[in-house]
Amino acid sequence: MATAAPRRFCRCACFCSQNLFCAAVVVSPPRTSSNSCRSLSRRSGAAAGWDRNQLPGKLSLPAPTTQPGLRSTAHCSCPVFCPQDAALAPEFIAAAEYSASPGSDLEGLLQRLETVSEEKRIYRVPVFTAKFCQTLLEELGHFEQSDMPKGRPNTMNNHGVLMHELGLDDPLVTPLRERFLLPLMALLYPDCGGGHLDSHRAFVVKYALGQDLELGCHYDNAELTLNVALGKDFTGGALYFGGLFQAPAALKETLEVDHVVGHGILHRGGQLHGARPLRTGERWNLVVWLRASTVRNRLCPMCCQKPDLVDDEGFGDGFTREEPAPVDVCVLT
Repeated sequence: MATAAPRRFCRCACFCSQNLFCAAVVVSPPRTSSNSCRSLSRRSGAAAGWDRNQLPGKLSLPAPTTQPGLRSTAHCSCPVFCPQDAALAPEFIAAAEYSASPGSDLEGLLQRLETVSEEKRIYRVPVFTAKFCQTLLEELGHFEQSDMPKGRPNTMNNHGVLMHELGLDDPLVTPLRERFLLPLMALLYPDCGGGHLDSHRAFVVKYALGQDLELGCHYDNAELTLNVALGKDFTGGALYFGGLFQAPAALKETLEVDHVVGHGILHRGGQLHGARPLRTGERWNLVVWLRASTVRNRLCPMCCQKPDLVDDEGFGDGFTREEPAPVDVCVLT
């Protein structure tokens, strides 16, 4: 049987001409496309090949796997590559398993999540165990102190780590999206491509005194977003949410949400949001931008026009030149 060729992902050409983040402007212009960050990473060498054996800390990186499992076949001295058993919170596993089960529905799923805002469709769920968060923070600290090349997480955040630089994109984030987030998001956000998530961009952002303290209002280059608090000890830095960026009075009333270590906030990428100033300590968060080519191929969320496609590496910005094959759905009435 012939093996299907890997899909080629693209970016929209608007990323270098229109989408510049400006913290002093509330709604317009929109934030920059992630490929601006990726371009900077390539120039600094962060996206180029590097010796995986030089990664400091406890991680022993396995070879990339094409299997949709979270467990590495290589030896692992910490739970980073075994998240279903040692890293994922039982509540998160239960919510994902329920979502993938026959007869599941939104009402049943909402009983397994915390509804932060029904109106804004913002939800919270434990994602990682406290032990896994601590282990990941240790690895991030080792990587931060190393002399390995690093790119910025995005053009708004100056400090943090791209998950592919840490070697955790393929063994951790991709299976997390495919096996756990996909069924869950399909029930929560069917109108936003939740059942068709086929790519992502994942990064860790760091806030600390003398570095980034806050984040201006913006919306994400994604259909959906997962934002998980990893720690450390800090005060301040709460997330705030407005309405959808298309709404005329999108920031008339905002909602503040405190961070809970290990817990993830789920929201639509077009929801305006930001972070209040950090007062003390350090705050680290894992952010996963979840993308559905079936949605963004029709309209780029950054320039709000039909995307002008440019070939790119990896997942690009989640656009594809070809539409995915149609899926036959049998609806019982």
